[in-house]
Amino acid sequence: MIDLKHIDELARRLSDLVPQGLRDSREELQATFKTALQAGLTKLDLVTREEFEVQRAVLLRTREKLDALEQAVTTLENRTTTPPNA
Repeated sequence: MIDLKHIDELARRLSDLVPQGLRDSREELQATFKTALQAGLTKLDLVTREEFEVQRAVLLRTREKLDALEQAVTTLENRTTTPPNA
């Protein structure tokens, strides 16, 4: 979920950029910006930081297992191609 504090802050910053003559309706503009930002962000296929970190950890574990398997295969291949010293 997107942190509403960040959206509020961004909406406030956007309303601060509005020319002085239009700032009379600043609160209305800020609310409009906030609504537009929330609607736009809702349409995006975003994941939370927690979901991202979980998937990152899974990927790192998978990479470690793959590296170990590659090393095991290389070791086995070397055993079969090296003639015994008997």
